[in-house]
Amino acid sequence: GARGNPAAEFGFSGDPGQHGDPGDDMLHAQRVWDGTLATNRMDDLGVNAERQRVETKDVTASVGLLVDGWPGDVRACVESVLAYTGCTVLALDLGNVEGAGDVLDVLAGREPDRVRVWHVAETPHWLGGTATWGAARAKLLQLDTAEVHVFMDTSVVLVGDALTPLIAAVQEGAVAAGWKGRKPPGAERPDSGAEWLEAGPGKVPALTGDLMAVRRSAAVAALPEQARYGADADLELSLRLRGELVVPRTRLPVRQERVHAVADDYRLEESHRNHGRVLRMLEPS
Repeated sequence: GARGNPAAEFGFSGDPGQHGDPGDDMLHAQRVWDGTLATNRMDDLGVNAERQRVETKDVTASVGLLVDGWPGDVRACVESVLAYTGCTVLALDLGNVEGAGDVLDVLAGREPDRVRVWHVAETPHWLGGTATWGAARAKLLQLDTAEVHVFMDTSVVLVGDALTPLIAAVQEGAVAAGWKGRKPPGAERPDSGAEWLEAGPGKVPALTGDLMAVRRSAAVAALPEQARYGADADLELSLRLRGELVVPRTRLPVRQERVHAVADDYRLEESHRNHGRVLRMLEPS
């Protein structure tokens, strides 16, 4: 039930370690060349970013957040979306854990046109409640009307416009684009305990759900609603999506200082359950 609706980082810098004879013309020329190259590359990046903004300005996109505690991280996450993007934030608060739902109400009161909040009394499944990851994510997708839905974890903070490149990739034809890609650990079918490896940039077999833009209509059809916890559920979602999954070649301005930890036995049991379905999807037909 609702309790209301309050409504590339390309780091170019000088190299102070480049010492030598100040009169060395060759060294001076190299420094000038390096500086010009960096400036040109930054100019190119600016042109590309501006073109992406133009191409995506008419594409509707929303950021979907599941809020299950960590109020300080929730505030930082939402404020970063508001500061660096034009996206609407759709937040589903599960049980007001640690007052995180109250933080959402403050943010929505400050930006009622951009932050929409729904509160449910059910607490997260990982805390012994009945609100599962799959059901909650499905509800957020149902509440959204945008063309592109951005799955975002509240542990993630934007330090620049990281969403335009993801939305642009979807607009250009990918079914989903994300901050991080994943691939199975080797050519052979991995066992249930194997960790997937980092993949990308470019086309990847799977994306992580901490920051991923998806064509909403495709996400509705592919979401693994039976997943009770999010670990490895993003891999299952990726494999069920029909179309290309990509990681942009430009390094995205994103920070994740910590992963929100839950009880080890719960995390292992639920990730094993989700990973089992992933393995079955990878079995030869």
